[in-house]
Amino acid sequence: MPLLSTVIDEPPCIDQPILILQSSNSQSSLPLLRQLLSRNLALNDNPISRTHTLLFCLLYHPSTLLEKNAVSSNCLKVYDWVAPVPGYDYGWSDPRNNILTALQDAPSGSINVIIDSVDTILSDVGSLPKTYQFLRDLLSFIRARQSPSRLILHVLQSSRLLPLLIQTTFAPSLIHISAHHPSLLVHLAKDYLTLPPPLSHNAKFWGIFLPVSERSHDTDRLVFRTDGEGSGNAIEMILDIVMRGSDATGRKRGVERILEGWSFLRNCACDPVTLESLKNFRSKRLIEEVDSIALFSFIGADYSTQKATDPTQNISFNLTLTPSQQQSRAQVPLPYAHEGKPLGKQTTHAAIYYDPDSADDIDDDDPDEDLDI
Repeated sequence: MPLLSTVIDEPPCIDQPILILQSSNSQSSLPLLRQLLSRNLALNDNPISRTHTLLFCLLYHPSTLLEKNAVSSNCLKVYDWVAPVPGYDYGWSDPRNNILTALQDAPSGSINVIIDSVDTILSDVGSLPKTYQFLRDLLSFIRARQSPSRLILHVLQSSRLLPLLIQTTFAPSLIHISAHHPSLLVHLAKDYLTLPPPLSHNAKFWGIFLPVSERSHDTDRLVFRTDGEGSGNAIEMILDIVMRGSDATGRKRGVERILEGWSFLRNCACDPVTLESLKNFRSKRLIEEVDSIALFSFIGADYSTQKATDPTQNISFNLTLTPSQQQSRAQVPLPYAHEGKPLGKQTTHAAIYYDPDSADDIDDDDPDEDLDI
């Protein structure tokens, strides 16, 4: 089962009280939030294990996040605060106080608190530290409620709050889902010859995918250029899922990162390899060029047992020598055959060779005849 289906369909884990949905200029994660609301309302039809949902709409109209029949649900409370704008509406009030008041008035039991735009709260408050402290207090309130309770925040990739929200000081355990446009994978497959795992090694893929996805201006150029698709693919999107803390069983701890796709046609998670955007890059030739070893391990074959082909086979000329040619080659003297071998011992006596001539006898007082050489 895909990890995303576990996050959406199953109740939240006790150790996973916060879910962060990240959108970018090129791809919005609101369709995932809409699906999450729909599934939660369907699961809460049972009055015994009912979880109340509080939806705070500060930027998007509730109709963009909810289905038509969801508004009449008894376990859903919608707060539409899109119209009031500070400085332009006399009826505006601090959203922090309104949210805390709504939480105190909520029914007892487990709750899901959904804020469609924390950046709007930051804009209304006008202070990053105050907004961060408010979200910390809100998370503490969620932890104090009956489990499973969860805080769901929607944030933009360019938000100043995002680096603070994903720190362990804010929440040791969380689920962070980032939405990306499918053209990003097409760009990696075309320019870097790198397809999503298992068609490529995990280390190789993430080493390329993460730096490129963090450069939002490069991704925006791929989407909004003259031959780009434009913002928001109508068929599918890419989801980068990071789960930190315990899993659904509460035993496995650590950080798990996985890439999954989301199909709007089927309205469910899917393998990113099966996306329609990559259908032209799933040919056998490209897969072998990308990583043949990963391909053999993916289909269950043992790459180490593959027989190496002989390069001398199926050639148009003969490389073997006849016996006479081999004998002639053996008789060719090699100029460096004895290089590096030590020389044999040679006994030589030292001697001085001197041949006197007429120029040596220029001094009559000291003739050279007495030299015994």
